[in-house]
Amino acid sequence: MENVTYKMQDNTLVFAFNGKISSENAAAVEEKVNEIIKAQAHEKVVVDAENLEYISSAGLRVILRLKKAEPSLKVINVSADVYEIFDMTGFTEIITIEKAYRKLSVEGCEAIGKGANGTVFRLDPDTIIKVYHNADALADIHRERELARRAFVLGIPTAIPYDVVKVGDTYGSVFELLNAKSFAKLIKAEAENIDQYVGLYVDLLHKIHSTEVKPEDMPDMREVAIDWVKFLKDYLPEDKWAKLLALVEAVPVRHQMLHGDYHIKNVMMQDGEVLLIDMDTLCQGHPVFELASMYNAYVGFSELDHNVSMDFLGIPYDTSVAIWKKSLPLYLGTDDAAKVAEVEQKAMLIGYTRLMRRRIRRNGFDSEEGRREIETYKNHIIELLDKVDTLEF
Repeated sequence: MENVTYKMQDNTLVFAFNGKISSENAAAVEEKVNEIIKAQAHEKVVVDAENLEYISSAGLRVILRLKKAEPSLKVINVSADVYEIFDMTGFTEIITIEKAYRKLSVEGCEAIGKGANGTVFRLDPDTIIKVYHNADALADIHRERELARRAFVLGIPTAIPYDVVKVGDTYGSVFELLNAKSFAKLIKAEAENIDQYVGLYVDLLHKIHSTEVKPEDMPDMREVAIDWVKFLKDYLPEDKWAKLLALVEAVPVRHQMLHGDYHIKNVMMQDGEVLLIDMDTLCQGHPVFELASMYNAYVGFSELDHNVSMDFLGIPYDTSVAIWKKSLPLYLGTDDAAKVAEVEQKAMLIGYTRLMRRRIRRNGFDSEEGRREIETYKNHIIELLDKVDTLEF
């Protein structure tokens, strides 16, 4: 029957309701549905209404009886018109009804940033969209939206996603950023103003780090870093590995907000206001973990191939390193070169720990280039462990 098709997804029986379901065909639809339910072993039932154009009261009764037989039933991908019918009749109060997502294309759009979880595109002068790499990203999207909301409530100037859309086979979050430009673009276009932008960049970082969060609201970066170290147990000399683990475990637990991926592509300027974007990495902990992430963004990632800086941040490696060298003393509030170098070594140690683990997990031992990178990071870690006796500052 053309009005009903089905498929199995794991242990879920997914019906697709198509066209119009009214008094003329509701009985036949119900008969077909019951026939399939009896024939297919399943744990849950879902009705996919993406192609459902209209449903009458007779069709609604089919849904209601199906709900009684299958208490876990939910209806997904419901168009605005059909959702209104469900809503007006009270069905949204007794059955999980999920609206369909708007469909957008990013073909031809400028990619203004790319991270581990997604790529940010500019749709038009007023709008950007973060398209997630994972096709099953809805949970990640809702998590990021919640993190952004919490940050906003705590006073962090951030862009709030206002819509979730379908982009090809995956999903995206849409943000309104009126004529906003990333600090990466601004610094590239106005090299003479680099000190001004670095100052604003560090001001926002201070604001983030001075914000206390509830322990349960965001991931603990210390625990994440401990896992990085544990991963390297078989790849570092035993005594060096033991010292590295002890150093990270000795970092005091703090509930300071951290961005987790703080670099000039994730900081925007909109009408004179500095805004933070890409909030899926939001976490809490000691600032040394943030500085380690920043070191990697500006130096570590591009250390062995300076072209990476242009690909990642859109600026030359020399400029990228200059931003790091200007940011750190400004953040620490000191011109004492020895003090700055001491904190830099702490950040580097955590940064290279992350880089080494990352490269090993990405099949680094399978290529000469990868083995060279792993060995470089390993040597940095060993050298730094001879200099660093605490990660606190």
